[in-house]
Amino acid sequence: MRFGPRPITEGMGAILAHSVPVEGGVIRKGTRLGADHIAALQAAGVAEVTVAAMETGDVDENTAAARLAHALCGADADLEIEAAFTGRVNLRSRGAGIVSVDAAKIAAVNAIDPRITVATLPPWQRVSKGMMVATIKIIPYAVPEAALLAAEEAARGGALAHIAPQISSATLILTSHEGQKAAALEAKSIAAVEARLAALHVDLKDTHICPHDKAALEVEIAQAKSSLILILTASATSDIDDVMPAALRGAGGQVTRFGMPVDPGNLLVLGALADIPVIGLPGCARSPALNGADWVLERVICGHPPSAEEIGAMGVGGLLKEIPTRPQPRDGRRR
Repeated sequence: MRFGPRPITEGMGAILAHSVPVEGGVIRKGTRLGADHIAALQAAGVAEVTVAAMETGDVDENTAAARLAHALCGADADLEIEAAFTGRVNLRSRGAGIVSVDAAKIAAVNAIDPRITVATLPPWQRVSKGMMVATIKIIPYAVPEAALLAAEEAARGGALAHIAPQISSATLILTSHEGQKAAALEAKSIAAVEARLAALHVDLKDTHICPHDKAALEVEIAQAKSSLILILTASATSDIDDVMPAALRGAGGQVTRFGMPVDPGNLLVLGALADIPVIGLPGCARSPALNGADWVLERVICGHPPSAEEIGAMGVGGLLKEIPTRPQPRDGRRR
């Protein structure tokens, strides 16, 4: 593509790079100049315009953006591909769920030519219907076919997909200490968990409250009937042999991960009872604010539970907010 100033008499068929006022209006940038445009510009006294002229082997911006969008989605992406406009195509989720992003492929596409760009949500981000997942933008008015083919090859097989929820119902078990008057706290906790589940169309089928001891919790876990078990204990789980993980093992289940490098959310427990996922929620789950348990819960609901290694990797970007109740003793600065 050739870009630069050109006499108006040589502008036929070129793409106007900057809007130009004429009598009765404006000829907008991006307009392919025809005879009527040339006449209007001449009538306005314009002698020279800045244009982009496509050359052999160039692909116009909208065609290029649309082709790359389809390459990025692959066959089963379940994403809405919007019509290309000014070199941009937006990809949107068709429903609630999470988004799968092949970061290596996205990086490979973006490394081919700086004029070809793809921006996405972070991997495993929770999405709702109509939410933008990615945008493809071709920066100039055209790009070389060779560069576009290389980008399509880098995206081969797809790099983006919407993953719908796989779980439809959940049981929430809360524990309480003897004599504890916590009705308000329990109601707040149930509401916060219920809202999280509702965002992914999961029904909170049952809620049970039992004493905070291993035997009582073990019975509740064993009797749960839904496809996901959530446990929120009166006292935070502070060890792999504490009440919640011990009760899960006692009920015949297993613990796959205790603790995560995300704050808030450190005290998460992830496990399973046969093929039913079990999550011991950290105390911060009583609040609707984002915490590490959300990242695990959303993936579990959508059928992509994180491995222990993947949870360990969440530490980068895992500082979700500073905890004012845990000041650094040698830090005298006021924030």
